[in-house]
Amino acid sequence: VQLQASGGGLVQTGGSLRLSCAASGFIFGNYAMGWFRQAPGKQRGLVASISTGGSTNYADSVKGRFTISRDNAKKMVALQMNSLRPEDTAVYYCAAGGYSDVVSSNPDYWGQGTLVTVSS
Repeated sequence: VQLQASGGGLVQTGGSLRLSCAASGFIFGNYAMGWFRQAPGKQRGLVASISTGGSTNYADSVKGRFTISRDNAKKMVALQMNSLRPEDTAVYYCAAGGYSDVVSSNPDYWGQGTLVTVSS
């Protein structure tokens, strides 16, 4: 199983980034997907999740600014991040699992992280 995240980088406050995660080694369409983040000195937490049927869920702090999407044919999940703030600075991880497992931050599979830095 591999979850390869990409798209992180340095952006100014108010800017946008798009994270992508390419999946392999499991039946992508059967798994819910999630994006998590971990800021320095803080616990990793769920940012957004998407079910196998496309239902989405967001942390309150990113609602209206971030959008999660999935492409089952390409086995990819994306996180479009707009109106970025310094407090969005973190390492972002994609993950896969049953829907309840993903939203409870206990997915089956984790990808490596990609660093997002938002400068003020």
